[in-house]
Amino acid sequence: MNQIDAKLEEALNKVLVPGTMRSLVQMNLVRSTEVKDGKAKINLASTAIPDQHHSWLKDKAAAAVSELSGVEEVTVDLVEARPKELNQIEKIIAVMSGKGGVGKSLVAGLLATSFAREGKDVGILDADITGSSIPKMFGLDARPSGSETGILPVLSRSGIEIMSMNLLLPSEDEAVIWRGPLMSKAITQFWEEVLWGKLDCLIIDLPPGTGDAPLTVLQVIPISGVIDVFTPQELTEMIVKKAIKMAQKMNVRVLGVIENMSYLVLPETGKKMEIFGRSKGEEMAKASGAPLLGQLPIDPELARLCDQGEIERYSSDAVSELFTNVVAVLNGKKEG
Repeated sequence: MNQIDAKLEEALNKVLVPGTMRSLVQMNLVRSTEVKDGKAKINLASTAIPDQHHSWLKDKAAAAVSELSGVEEVTVDLVEARPKELNQIEKIIAVMSGKGGVGKSLVAGLLATSFAREGKDVGILDADITGSSIPKMFGLDARPSGSETGILPVLSRSGIEIMSMNLLLPSEDEAVIWRGPLMSKAITQFWEEVLWGKLDCLIIDLPPGTGDAPLTVLQVIPISGVIDVFTPQELTEMIVKKAIKMAQKMNVRVLGVIENMSYLVLPETGKKMEIFGRSKGEEMAKASGAPLLGQLPIDPELARLCDQGEIERYSSDAVSELFTNVVAVLNGKKEG
């Protein structure tokens, strides 16, 4: 990129896309730029931008570029593009479990929050169509905006892009009574028709089990790796192995395993009590052939914040250690 191109990008990075708090550059809507003899020509994708905002967006982009030294005239044109042509995502992590109620949505939310705190651009694709809990955890009830050309995800308080079926329903307790093919179609749409833009990481919250929905994600989306979440119970090993074998059969890398509800810290003494039995973390890591990424305790404060839609306020040493290990695995610095 030459000097004038860098200045153009810097100027366009100040123009926010209507319906989001992210810029034209962050949403990857800048398709081409050219400056010759003092005349600048900018092509922007109009993907997912409602028609009534088109003129405003062109004017804002032109105004931003016209302030640059050496630019005397600016022309901004809108071009068509599909969301999946614009989405540029570096890492995609799928969080899965062999059974429900083990806390995979919790792990997905905590991971996304950790990435956001590090200044990374991150999103959550909630693929749990019939059992969505991500919007509740983040305190979201706004409907996604967009146009016939695409859908814009809803942003959380810390700027995490989120797309979930619950955001499209009349109320959060509305039941989604669909067969497998319809759920698979919805997941595919969340991947192909949502404008995610440029992201450092996309977290996918999978529904439990090894049925149509997880299969669709592993087949359709270029997953960087999966993380398996479990709890310390007697049926754990069999259930974990089922999920791990599914990923392996689909030739998807298993990044590691996470034990949730591993223990309870007694406030009076600081002693760890294993409420659900002896930890099976090391056993599950061995069974999966992947590292144990972390052991999360039962924490009433975390439960309270999730109920209040404020998961982004939570922090703990266990979550920090978990995030450090996930990043190390993604960068190839930690193995099982």
